[in-house]
Amino acid sequence: MLGQPFQISVNRSPVEFMSKGPMKMLDTLGTHLSALGVVRNDISVEITEGVLLSNSPCVMAKLESLREAGVQLAIDDFGTGYSSMTYPKKFHVNYLKIDQSFVRDMPTSADSRTIAETIIMMAHKLGLKVIAEDVETVQQRDWLKAAGCDYAQGYFFSKAVSAPDFEKLLTAGKFQQPVPA
Repeated sequence: MLGQPFQISVNRSPVEFMSKGPMKMLDTLGTHLSALGVVRNDISVEITEGVLLSNSPCVMAKLESLREAGVQLAIDDFGTGYSSMTYPKKFHVNYLKIDQSFVRDMPTSADSRTIAETIIMMAHKLGLKVIAEDVETVQQRDWLKAAGCDYAQGYFFSKAVSAPDFEKLLTAGKFQQPVPA
């Protein structure tokens, strides 16, 4: 895996987007990405629907700055907030993340499976990729894969690790080439 490109996703606070001041991350992002040799699309920023709901010029400018820096955008917890169908295209996002509540309830809830499948189908029709959150079992992974989900994350793949532990996992070859959900 080391030497192979992969994407890192970063959660950003809604407060950071909605504040009038500059995003600390934006001030040095381009410089840092260039210095690290990070290519476009290697970083994804996860935002909640609440950030998009404000639709303020300040939020729009910050989202545009991220896009200009080559950062991809993901709507986190999709399907649990206001879920306007205009958000994915209006804000030029790249990913929708299926909320953990739907993934967690898949084994016992036909409604959760239907919602997850609908999000996957809608996203694909809009040209977006889908990430499922908090996948913990082989059954969840297999159902998501069969439904066409593009990616999955959760304890099934790895527990949360610190940056130094992540580097150790990479150098030890503990991660295999990413396989779609």
